[in-house]
Amino acid sequence: MHRKMNAYLTASLIMMIIFLAVPLSRGVAETQENVQYETGFYYTVQPGDTLWDLSQKFSDTPWQWPEMWKENDQIANPHRIYPGERIRLYRRLGAAGYGKAEDETSGADKSLEDKPELTHLLFFDYAAIDRVGFIREEPVLSHGQIFKVEGQKEMISTDDLIYIRPRPNFALTTGDRYTLYRTLKPIKDRKTNEFIGFQHYFTGAVEIIIKRPEFVVGRVIAAYRPIKVGDLLMPYNRRMAKISMNPSPPGLEGSIIASEEHQGIFGENAIAFINKGRSAGVEPGQLYWIFKQEKYRINPDDENQVTLTPVLLGELLVLHIENTTATVMITDSRRAIHAGARIITPFKLE
Repeated sequence: MHRKMNAYLTASLIMMIIFLAVPLSRGVAETQENVQYETGFYYTVQPGDTLWDLSQKFSDTPWQWPEMWKENDQIANPHRIYPGERIRLYRRLGAAGYGKAEDETSGADKSLEDKPELTHLLFFDYAAIDRVGFIREEPVLSHGQIFKVEGQKEMISTDDLIYIRPRPNFALTTGDRYTLYRTLKPIKDRKTNEFIGFQHYFTGAVEIIIKRPEFVVGRVIAAYRPIKVGDLLMPYNRRMAKISMNPSPPGLEGSIIASEEHQGIFGENAIAFINKGRSAGVEPGQLYWIFKQEKYRINPDDENQVTLTPVLLGELLVLHIENTTATVMITDSRRAIHAGARIITPFKLE
């Protein structure tokens, strides 16, 4: 009798999984489609705009409009652009302005503060925003943990079935989605050794499909990185890929804590963390310069050191904020960047 009952339950479980597979596959397709959007800086076309005028606004010369048209191949006729369209713009290293220039230092004194009327029309589109983690002083209280994968796979990926042990007194409901993550070892300041927080490293997303008294079964709907048994669950909160540009607070200085992947050196498009957050006035969509400024003893016989001229290394954009830290993307780099590099609000170069 018990064997028949077990066989019946097993068959019911398999049928339920097959029945639920169709709508879940649609959700996976939607996720993959969203990721295909191109990352970059954009402007929303307003009534009366022309490529000639936009080139003047963002490059200080109207003659860059052919380049703007060339890089926006969705525009069939350069003499006809329409309100609501998005036009891709380009950053110059060391400049808070937009567009291309033969001399990378030309126009470097431009900033968003110089043109406040344009700020709300500019945005950065980052399709992979759901994948970036964060550093927080107190770790997130997980809602559950993976204890097994169907098929005993070493590498868990999209569409795999995973078994989850819910945290006591936490209900995981069928149909709910969760972010999969793990917390890494505590991060400390490289110079002072003071505690900064715990890095929350996102590995994927899961949807709960079957609920049992002791466990739940979920289907992986997105794999950002290799998912492992032992990874944790937090509620999935969809972030907006369209990040509005915001002016940075004057005079803010800080430093890069580390890159998300903990590389020794990193550059353009890398995700990193800075030691300034909401409490310091940092917001998503702000830009900061990355620089270094060394001290050097000019005279070997003199112990006094001279502070050398600051060297611009690159630029970063804030993607996500916590109270005392922020997650950023390196949008441009002139030289290799490393943990500990300093950051500062862009300013006019005299």
